[in-house]
Parts: sequence; structure tokens; C-alpha cells
Amino acid sequence: MAEITAKLVKELRDMTGVGMMDAKKALVAVEGDIEKAVDYLRENGLAKAAKKADRIAAEGSTTIFVDGNTAAIAEINAETDFVAKNDKFQALVAKLGEVLAKEKPANVEEALLINVDGATVGEMIAEATTTIGEKIELRRFEIVEKGDNEAFGAYLHMGGRIAALTVLSGTTDSDVAKDVSMHVAAINPKYVSRDQVSAEEIEHEKKVLTEQALNEGKPANIVEKMIQGRLNKFLAEISLNDQPFVKNPDETVSAYVATKGATVKSFVRFEVGEGIEKRVDNFVEEVMSQVKK
Repeated sequence: MAEITAKLVKELRDMTGVGMMDAKKALVAVEGDIEKAVDYLRENGLAKAAKKADRIAAEGSTTIFVDGNTAAIAEINAETDFVAKNDKFQALVAKLGEVLAKEKPANVEEALLINVDGATVGEMIAEATTTIGEKIELRRFEIVEKGDNEAFGAYLHMGGRIAALTVLSGTTDSDVAKDVSMHVAAINPKYVSRDQVSAEEIEHEKKVLTEQALNEGKPANIVEKMIQGRLNKFLAEISLNDQPFVKNPDETVSAYVATKGATVKSFVRFEVGEGIEKRVDNFVEEVMSQVKK
């Protein structure tokens, strides 16, 4: 019997996208012949997911699962919004959120190896890809912890298109924390407070603002004051604490939570597909090209 090495198993996995156990099983069945192993997997319907590996999965859904003092926020992608609303896909999303919160993996690679009822998370996703018919992937997640005197605020917007998870210190009121998460989902701040903005980012913004002021023909002696004012406005716009609260624009977010005896400790915001370059098909051009042929 041929030796089935870890390197051979990895090579087959890379070629087909199947799970480790399926790859090893196929290689054992064909005595280590990798080409025959690919055929074996295809014949048994296990390599269908690999055909979709080069597709762009920029749609999907987010999820938040809270388990005591631990919460997981995750984004799971599919290729189309239609599939993202599919009951099987939504069930997978919910299950993955629960598994992540309970198992607390360090990264996506580690998460894919978690065993759930006899199958790894990676195998669950591969099976869903085959069953549903679109590329599905666990894109990202964060595990968030809180203390006993703190509160999670979990909010899903547009059926999971945007997820926001906030932690408030000084209160255990999840409704207050959820209000802040709704604000985070709507306004998309970059930081909790301006103190978190790096010196490099501030310096970069100063340079931009300086060029703007000089290009406006402002006298050099007032440019510095203008820059400081505009920089303060910039920092207020990107800092959650300084933003006008969406439910009451007359007070800032920090002022709102202060009335509840709380402060914002952290937040995480995921929006489906952000940062993914989506493929845009021009169907008119495609049809016209076929007509010209």
C-alpha cells in the first residue's frame, strides 16, 4: 500500500477544496494516485465545491451569537443575495456563529478545523457549497469578551447585511448597548475615541488639510488655526464618542451612555462584502458581442 503523506493530502485538498478526511480517504482508495483521487472525489460528488473556488463570494450575511460573557460576530459569504436569504444558508450562518462563540478559535484556519457532530466546519461549508450550488466561505469573525459588570449590545441591520457588536462598561443594560450598536451600524465610526487615532493618521490628515487651505488661497498666518479647527471636526466625525447620537442628535454618544452611568469600551462592525472587489457583468455588451458573431 502506498504511503499517504500529509503533503499528498494537502496537495489534493488544494486541488479539490475537500476536507482533510475526504482527501485522505480518496487517496487510500486509489493507493495514492492523486489523479485517480481527483476522479474518485468527483465521482462521489465531493469535489463539486472545488469548481466554484474561483468565484467571487461578495454577498452573504453576518451573525452575532452571545454565550454568557463571550460573543462572536462573523461574516459568511455567498455569491448572490438570493442564496444569502436561503433557509439552508441562514441555518449554516446561525450554526457557525454558535460554534465560534463556544469554541473561540484564534483565526479562520483554526475555525475550519473545529469538529461539529463528526464533521469539521470546513467540511460543513464544503457540503453547503455543493448542496446550495454557490461558493460559500467563512470570511472573518471576532471573538469578544466582557466582564460581569459590562453589557453586550448586539444588532443586525437589514436582515444581517450589517452587524454591530458593542461592549459598554459600567452597566449591564443590553438595551442601552444595543442602542449604541444601532448607531454604529448606521454611522460607521472608525474608533471609540479620538485618543485611539494614530499619530500617523493625524499627521496625514494635517498634510491634506494644509494643502486644502493653501489651495484655497488662505493667508499663511491663519492656515494653522484653520487646520486645527478642521482636524477637530475630522476627529469628531470618525470617533464614536464624539458623534451626535442617532436617536438624539442634540447629545453625543458619550453623553448618552454617561446618563446611564456607562462608557463605551469597544465595538465591532461588519458589513457584508466590504473590501471585496465584486465582479460586474455588463450583460448588454455580452449580448451584443454574441450578436456580432
